[in-house]
Amino acid sequence: MKIDARLLIAASLLAVAAPAAAAVSPAVGKALNAAAAAAKSRNAAGVAAAIGQARAAASTAEEREKTAQMAGFAFTAVGQYGQAAAALEQVGAPCNQLGPLYYRAGQMDKAVAIARKCPGEASQIMVAQAMTRQGNHKAAIAAYNALIKSNGPKAIYLENLSGAQFKAGDKAGYLATTTRLIKSDPSPNRWKVLLTEMQGQNMRSEAKLALYHLMFTTGTLARKEDYHDFAKLAMINGQAAVAKAALDKSGVTSDAMDQKLAAAAAAAVAREAPEALKLSAAPATAFKGGNAYLGLNDYAKAIAAYDKAIAAKGNDIDYARVFKGIAATRAGQKAAAIATFKTVEAKSGMKDIADLWSLYASTR
Repeated sequence: MKIDARLLIAASLLAVAAPAAAAVSPAVGKALNAAAAAAKSRNAAGVAAAIGQARAAASTAEEREKTAQMAGFAFTAVGQYGQAAAALEQVGAPCNQLGPLYYRAGQMDKAVAIARKCPGEASQIMVAQAMTRQGNHKAAIAAYNALIKSNGPKAIYLENLSGAQFKAGDKAGYLATTTRLIKSDPSPNRWKVLLTEMQGQNMRSEAKLALYHLMFTTGTLARKEDYHDFAKLAMINGQAAVAKAALDKSGVTSDAMDQKLAAAAAAAVAREAPEALKLSAAPATAFKGGNAYLGLNDYAKAIAAYDKAIAAKGNDIDYARVFKGIAATRAGQKAAAIATFKTVEAKSGMKDIADLWSLYASTR
């Protein structure tokens, strides 16, 4: 995840202007001109040599200042930000110029130390980014919260805050932040960021199936291999019609395994309705019956079957609660869906996906 790349330090903060002409000795002037020419041609070795000559020839305070300014300009031009910052720091350059240069040089501790003393939103951004780059996610959370407090809940700050919370393992904070984001903008792109992060986590197969259902529902399922994983999990859990829909959406290739999966899904769909009726009759198999009805888009019968499984209080009780909530969501029963998702217990390994489905239901 490269969320931080979206919060770039403004180019204006990194641009160091060439020094104005000044009364300097011919030797210093010649060296400064050579440094400027080398900078223009992106000749790092030439810049270093010319700056070295200028420093050796400089004998007055003004010459040393102009040399430092040219060093800042020329070293920045050739990407040697640490040397640029060190030169400019010697002549009292402002913090909003030094901080970004040290940041670009990878000298995070120095960049943060300067930024913390420098007023303004850009400096706060730099602190937050530096904490993330250093892997100090708890400090990044504090920095992004400070940014939001000072400058308002801009979407980019909330996105980066959620990323830091996710990496820090702060599930409650992560969900609270993503809830704010999605309630303000429940677009497929917003869901894609959230669900792709979740997809990379280890979870039980029933939770992964529910996640794929949510990705499919929000239009964020894109990769062919994800459609195939969805189809396989759906088949394993008795949702043949769901598997067929996933394969139809992704397109079946001439690959032998692809063809075999498609044929198995089609055959299973043909017998899914009578199996749903049979499985739903007994509490021990009612969860599987609910899955079959969910695949057939018969949400009322799916909910009834899941209720029977929930009442039986078996090992599949929380799986039944999640998929009952999914069925209720698709049936347009928003309040019932949210209420069902809230009953899912954390110990089952289904709580995170239940919370995401509850969030989705709340935006309907």
